[in-house]
Amino acid sequence: MQEEKPLVFAYYVTGHGFGHATRVAEVVRNLILLGHEIHVVTAASEHIFTTEIQSPKLFIRKVVLDIGAIQTDALTVDRLASLEKYVEIAVVPRDSILSTEAEWLKSINASLVVSDAVPIACQAAADAGVRAVCVTNFSWDFIYAEYVMVAGRQSHSIIWQIAEDYSHCDFVIRLPGYCPMPAFRDVVDVPLVVRRLRRSRAEVRKELGIAEDTKVLIYNFGGQPAGWKLQKKYLPDGWICLVCGASEGKELPENFIKLPKDIYTPDFIAASDCMLGKIGYGTVSEALAHKVPLIFVRREYFNEEPFVRSMLECYQCGVEIIRRDLLTGCWAPYIKHAISLRPCYDAGTNGGEVVAHILRDTAMGKNVTHSKLSGSRRLQDAIVLGYQLQRVSGKDIDVPSWYALAQDELSFHTPSADETSIQSTLTRETDDIEILHGDHHNLSDTIGFLKSLMELHALTSIRNSSQLHSRESLAAAAMFNWEEEIIVARAPGRLDVMGGFGDYSGSLVLQMPIREACHVAIQQSHPDKQKLWKHAEARQQNKGQGSTPVLPVVSFGSELSNRAPTFDMDLSEFLEDGHPISYEKARDYFAQDPSQKWAAYVAGTILVLMTELGIQFVDSISILVISGVPEGKGVSSSAAIEVATVSAVAASHGLDIAPRDLALLCQKVENHVVGAPCGVMDQMASACGEENKLLAMLCQPAEVLGHVEIPPHIQFWGIDSGIRHSVGGADYGSVRIGTFMGRKMIKSMAFHNSKKVEGLNNNGKDEDGMELLEAEAAVDYLSNISPHRYEECYVRKLPEFVSGNEFIENYGHHDDPVTIIDTKLSYAVGAPTRHPIYGNFRVKAFKALLSAAPSDDQLSALGELMYQCHYSYNACGLGSDGTDKLVQLVQEIQHSKSYSGTLFGAKITGGGSGGTVCVLGKNISRSGEQIAKIPQRYKASTGFLPHVFEGSSPGACKFGYLKIRLRSRST
Repeated sequence: MQEEKPLVFAYYVTGHGFGHATRVAEVVRNLILLGHEIHVVTAASEHIFTTEIQSPKLFIRKVVLDIGAIQTDALTVDRLASLEKYVEIAVVPRDSILSTEAEWLKSINASLVVSDAVPIACQAAADAGVRAVCVTNFSWDFIYAEYVMVAGRQSHSIIWQIAEDYSHCDFVIRLPGYCPMPAFRDVVDVPLVVRRLRRSRAEVRKELGIAEDTKVLIYNFGGQPAGWKLQKKYLPDGWICLVCGASEGKELPENFIKLPKDIYTPDFIAASDCMLGKIGYGTVSEALAHKVPLIFVRREYFNEEPFVRSMLECYQCGVEIIRRDLLTGCWAPYIKHAISLRPCYDAGTNGGEVVAHILRDTAMGKNVTHSKLSGSRRLQDAIVLGYQLQRVSGKDIDVPSWYALAQDELSFHTPSADETSIQSTLTRETDDIEILHGDHHNLSDTIGFLKSLMELHALTSIRNSSQLHSRESLAAAAMFNWEEEIIVARAPGRLDVMGGFGDYSGSLVLQMPIREACHVAIQQSHPDKQKLWKHAEARQQNKGQGSTPVLPVVSFGSELSNRAPTFDMDLSEFLEDGHPISYEKARDYFAQDPSQKWAAYVAGTILVLMTELGIQFVDSISILVISGVPEGKGVSSSAAIEVATVSAVAASHGLDIAPRDLALLCQKVENHVVGAPCGVMDQMASACGEENKLLAMLCQPAEVLGHVEIPPHIQFWGIDSGIRHSVGGADYGSVRIGTFMGRKMIKSMAFHNSKKVEGLNNNGKDEDGMELLEAEAAVDYLSNISPHRYEECYVRKLPEFVSGNEFIENYGHHDDPVTIIDTKLSYAVGAPTRHPIYGNFRVKAFKALLSAAPSDDQLSALGELMYQCHYSYNACGLGSDGTDKLVQLVQEIQHSKSYSGTLFGAKITGGGSGGTVCVLGKNISRSGEQIAKIPQRYKASTGFLPHVFEGSSPGACKFGYLKIRLRSRST
């Protein structure tokens, strides 16, 4: 048999994380066993490779070509710093890097470039005329895509460039626990890449002097918090903890053993009973392969984590520990839970060998993918999990089926009542629930929620079932006293028909409550009767305190994000010297664990009621949140949660809060506890809306003018662009600041003009002009300035942009209590100032036109006002390619001879920058048929199948509340 000619591989390794280097070392080891030459290009420590592989065919070249994610500590990613560093390392010197790498690849006569997962290496390979393959479970375009929401639109080009670099790969060898990677068109899936064991469990324990029956925890936690001291009491009695990566001078208690820095970690993991650490590919793969349960703490803003975590939990190998309990040493309940698991991963662990053979075959010119296509390919407008990952202008390209399937699998979905019935293992009817107060109004989602409560109750009686249940289901089932009364409230999301972000400028807005809603179940319990989760019970015991009021919260739907499904706190933590803590301290409290920051929307309502109404909460409060209002779609998911929670708390505690006041309290939660600078429009619509009517509200600050009947010949739909919207994002906040800057400038101009007029007209002939200027000098809301006055007096004097520093020097403060000017930034002023002035006029005209005689002219005029609003958003910098695409599709249907007379207008909604588009059409079946075609056309361009919002439902105050009790059942 002819001997195989040695190949030359250039293997680029990202500098982020130990796990990338260790898995590459395993692949490299197998390639060298096949007789090939490997050049590893990395910023990682050389010993990771050389201690594992001693071969003259291994060459290490130390180069930094990417930066990964910058962490401020072991658990926190600094998103802005990560992007800034990537620009410094890989964007600014890009041309030089590409030239150097291409020449180097030619000099070593590389057969194949392999990347894990350095983007620029793929482009360098193309420049050198060498094929390239990625081996990874994630790509940096996906990881960084969330970061640009903070950095703003100017950073989008970073994502597109990374995706374009990846597109030069022939295919991606995809490791288990992968996240969506739409820049790659061809995929080969492989088993786990895991380092092999060198010694047995017995050999490791004998070396350490640990008996076989002694319980061992391995603490595998890089970058331990500064000043943190491990204590003996952290472990259950009789346990030993092996500590990896401890600093030289770190003193450890007697039941902790410091391991040398150069140990071979897989052997020590396999010799342990469970592991405590962070989620990363290397740690998780070794936990699964050796069936050692991992007690993990979440890191925020690292988008790989939810996918790897899901794999870990799927194979019953993971237990989450709350960050607060990790740092305070409340480990015992989590350790006991971990050793009760039965890890069941039984798939392959020979990924290193499989990958090596695929790379060899590819370098030899063999086709290892199933696709008929090959070479460099790209996607346009790839949208996945709400992030726009790539945009290539000029053409639409089919999206691969695996990408579409992945998106469908990962899309958030809340079962309707009918679906719940089908999926349920229980077949009870709502007759098993006694409704003591209120009415479910035959709303299918409310009936479905009540059935979900019965399913949760049933979990408390299921023992030793082989069926797996979600963590949130088990936590909710254990939280309630099912024999006692439970209060249920419901609050819908809203479709912004007209008005949008003009709410904080005092505009008239027209809002429709949608069919999708959030349900909250709440129960009061005396502290002595409150059912505590194990870790909460342990925490109270550690504090040496008796029964104290607690606030446990469970939120469903967390599995597709990186937020924890549960939250709990002692209500006393909201008090300081007997008084409610400040909102600023509350913001800091919720921010200390980013994975639980979502709880500010729920638990923050309790603090606001304590602060604003002086309510004292002496009982424990258990809260379950299940929302069908999808997050980040611009349909007020956060407002629905706040309104439903306050409604439930008010009902359970006998508080009589008027609808308007309830909405204003919810706005305080979002502005002051969450820290999002929203107006009150969303909360008002969710609280005060009525089914099939538009809530007409003048946001000065929240005056309901009435409910406008939607004419029977008109229908509104919402179509989700798939691009995540956030009122906490950089673009929204910057536009709000620019709006308030514009108001301050106009007030200043009006004041100076009034003084000039006063000096020139002492005879009183221009009193009307004086009154106008004086009113504008004192204007509270930009919407109170008419368009003609703006054009006559201010438009030519108002700058389009102003720096934060220049504004502060000339005007002091912008008089907005919820945003802060950054002196280093430049802010758009012209467009954000124009928008509410003209927007308010458009909304007034829209409201008047709704009552006009039905005609196509009426519909066309309404649609034109919507289009004008949409393009005004874009002018402010609050548009997106996805929402523009949807509006374009509506216009194509409107102007088509075949489909004319069905759809008449569309606009981006809410805070913009993605989210949902509102569509206006004639209420006929043909319109519905055309609406149904839009998501399919959009998917063909972007890979994302939009959700269509159709229908309406009552607001929270119209719904009221339910007081329920589960009827006892004979067994």
